[in-house]
Amino acid sequence: MPDSEYRDIRKLDLFAQMADDNFTSLMRGAYVQNFPAQIELITEGEPSDFLHIVISGSVDLFSTWNGRETSMATVRPISTFILAATIKDAPYLMSARTLEKSRIALIPSQDVRAIFDADNNFARAIVTELAQCYRSVIKSQKDLKLRTSLERLANYLLRQQRHAGGGAAFELDFEKRRLASVLGMTPENLSRAFKGLQPYGVSVTGTRVSIDNQADLERFAKPNPLIDDFST
Repeated sequence: MPDSEYRDIRKLDLFAQMADDNFTSLMRGAYVQNFPAQIELITEGEPSDFLHIVISGSVDLFSTWNGRETSMATVRPISTFILAATIKDAPYLMSARTLEKSRIALIPSQDVRAIFDADNNFARAIVTELAQCYRSVIKSQKDLKLRTSLERLANYLLRQQRHAGGGAAFELDFEKRRLASVLGMTPENLSRAFKGLQPYGVSVTGTRVSIDNQADLERFAKPNPLIDDFST
């Protein structure tokens, strides 16, 4: 592994406070691999043999059941997935595939568990990250269960606008079919939802969105940090 990538991984909150010797031991069995787009990295139900770290590119976490598929989350650099399965030595609950050419570090799960037992700072960092993941799941469930499809789309657009710098026009993170899956609706319902937001100043061309009446959209969406702020 190149020194620059080694240092980048060391800076992650998960590893930043652990002892140098323990970090060296953890990374001894790790390796980095390049993957082209649309490669399935892990499959739900399989043993969690590795903790994965996205160094470059992006990864789609998804699940399937009874012929249906849904996107659960997008992982971008530099971050890990799926930590809970690694710690519990349990099967993956989601599959993962690359969305673009990606560089992934793989750390053997048994090494992660061994250092978890040996390094208190690493153990605390893992608990903190798992707590953050739990809070994000609760917020996602509240968004799905308490809001209509129109309200979910409106609040997603406001979050994406902030992420893009706050301008009136911005690009969606991904194509509309995948956005529909992330928001828990069909592509047809997403198309109707975009049309339903037109009276609030929203227009869309391809993946480019324009918000012409910010105040109207915010009054309709009623954004709530207890649902929409995924940083806390």
